Order: sequence, then structure tokens, then C-alpha cells
Amino acid sequence: MLNLDRLRTLYAVARHGSVSAAADGLHVTTSAVSQQLAKLERETGQQLLAKNGRGVRLTDAGRLLADHASRILSQVELAQSDLEAQRGQAVGELLLGAFPTAARGLFPAALVRLREEHPQLRARLREMEPDEAVPGVVRGDVDLAVVLDWYNKPLPMPGGLVKAPLLDDPADVALPASHPLANRSEVDLEEFAGDEWVSWPKGEFCHDWLMLTLRGAGIEPRICHMAEEHHTQLALIAAGLGVAVAPRLGRGPIPEGVRVVPVRHTMRRHIYAIWRADADRRPSIRAAVDVLRTAAAELDTRADVGPARAVGSTGPAEPAERTRLAEPVRPAVRGGAGAGEHPA
Repeated sequence: MLNLDRLRTLYAVARHGSVSAAADGLHVTTSAVSQQLAKLERETGQQLLAKNGRGVRLTDAGRLLADHASRILSQVELAQSDLEAQRGQAVGELLLGAFPTAARGLFPAALVRLREEHPQLRARLREMEPDEAVPGVVRGDVDLAVVLDWYNKPLPMPGGLVKAPLLDDPADVALPASHPLANRSEVDLEEFAGDEWVSWPKGEFCHDWLMLTLRGAGIEPRICHMAEEHHTQLALIAAGLGVAVAPRLGRGPIPEGVRVVPVRHTMRRHIYAIWRADADRRPSIRAAVDVLRTAAAELDTRADVGPARAVGSTGPAEPAERTRLAEPVRPAVRGGAGAGEHPA
């Protein structure tokens, strides 16, 4: 009889494209993946992988078995979901993904509450950017992820997923304390046409959003530095090396030498949870959404514009949005802006 864990390993190689990437997705070593595949080849009596330059490729038999593995694993997940739903308890393991500021601003409180309310549920969090998290949920690398849309740029979303709004997160402009606009109560983006910007790295969803937004305000972006983490961006701004967009969620204390000013026409991130539709009945998924919504509702809604004061975070979504049942994500329309957008 074929071993389920070994089928899962083969499917991971098929969807990730390499042994090392499959190992990362499964949170195991490459040698563990190789051992599982070798055992699977002995079980089947077939060669499933062949060398391809410095890597490997699936043989015809490997592709055939990987296709079956995809369907088998989907049915197993559906069976687990149905059994968990019948028992009515959140138990087992739950793999969670979130972009860094959500991991920092939402998950500590949410995970503590989840552990207290569901002690038989083992939740594990992994930081991942939104454009990494969506395929991660589709592939099954994580069971649920917290991702974001910008108000003017939806995150591309395939069908087969369910989403639940959590909160809207305003974003301000962070600038050096010596900047001429530092003491304003609010600003317009157009006023920063002559400034250099600190951005997220090229290719990331938020970098693309910043380019789109600045150009929409008539500004040709002048990117002087790129940094993944908001803390690094704020340190560069404190040194007088540019200005940046600073969302409030998970922002933490504002460094000396930095001022944060609200934008007149508010820039917002719509933050929500996503998971696979075939896992929708799992009590563990519902439990995770509940604690995330509670954590979002408890966040501080105030903007902090001064130096070295802790920023609680951001504001929750409107009550009607926060309590709305999760909705299936509609398939994306080719050439469209995205699908399954929740109301702002």
C-alpha cells in the first residue's frame, strides 16, 4: 500500500519544482525528502525522478503518480475536515502564514487566545509575503494565511479560496523630523514630488503598489533605498535618507528623528484571512478566524505622529464587515484587477 507521507513528498516536489524547494515547503531537510522518494520508488517499483542537469525532473510515472497524489491528498483533507466538523472541536495541527506586520501586530494576541481556548490545537506561524502566501494556501503549505489588498490595488486571487475580512489598516507618510512638512497635521502625496523614497524591494506586491500610487499622484518615483522591514525603513528615514509609507499595523515605536503624518486622502490596506474552500468546515479554521477578528477589534485606532511613542496599530474593519460570514472568492477575471474583493 502506498504511504501517504511519501505521496505528499512526491506531490511537493511536483508543485515546487525541486527537492530543495519541496523540503522548504514541508519544513524538513533535503535528505529527508530524498529518503522518502527513494522508499516510494521501492514501493512502486518505478523510477519516479530522473536527473536533469544539476536538479531532477519527474518521469512519466512520477507525473502520473503526482497527479493521483494531488487528488488523494485533497480527499484526505476533505475527510479530515468532515471528521473535525462532526466532532465539533478544533484539534490537531494548524499551519498559519502572515506578512510581517500582521505577524507582529495581530498574531501574538491571537495565538495566545487560540492556545487558551483550544488547548488540543497546535498552531504554527510562518512569516510570508502576500504574493507568496496565496500560492502557499493553494498548494497546502499553510492552512490559513493573513494577506492584504491596497485600497487601489487588489492582490491577485485564484478561485477555490475563502476569505474573511479582519480590518482596514491606514498608512501614513514617515519623514525626517527636519523635513519641511514634518509638523503638519496631514499632507497630500503630491507634496512629496521632490522627495526620494524608501521602498520595499522590487518585485514585491507592496513595491508595485507604491509605484502605482505615486504615479497616480503625478509623482515619478525616485527610489533611493529598498528595505524589507518597516523598522529598517524607519531607521533610514531617521538618518534623513528619504521618506516612506508607514502602515500602522505592527509599526511599533517611532524612532527619534522621525515624524509620521496622516495622508489627507487616506491610504488603506484591507487585511483579511484566506483558506481553501475544501477546509471551510474545519473548526480549527473557524477558531483561527475568530481569534484573529478579536485581536483586530482590540487594536488601538489612534495615529501616533510623534517620536518614540508606541503605536498600537490600526483600526478594525467596520462592524458589519468584521462580523460578515466569510465569502467564497470568485475566480479572477483575465485582465481584470482581481477577484473576490471585500467591501472597503
